Amino acid sequence: MNNKELIATLAKHNQLTQTRSAELLRSAVEALTDALCNGDAVNITNFGLFDVKKHSERIIVNPVSKKRTLIPPKLAATFKPATRLKSNIKNSDHEQQA
Repeated sequence: MNNKELIATLAKHNQLTQTRSAELLRSAVEALTDALCNGDAVNITNFGLFDVKKHSERIIVNPVSKKRTLIPPKLAATFKPATRLKSNIKNSDHEQQA
């Protein structure tokens, strides 16, 4: 599902125009982005947890030249699906195979 299809689905499910659905989706993504940029986790009930994880600095070695390089620390957005979401996906997978 791409962004356009998601907007159309939201509009249909909520009896909204596609323009209004696009605005709401854009606002939700901006709020999620702002929270993550501030270092806050976002937990959406029955969907999952969005969080920022810090990866420590590390040294890697090029196997060909044997040159050692320092990789600086970085922040990465992570997503941990809720138990309900995982079970829904698992159940839908079994239905499709049957």
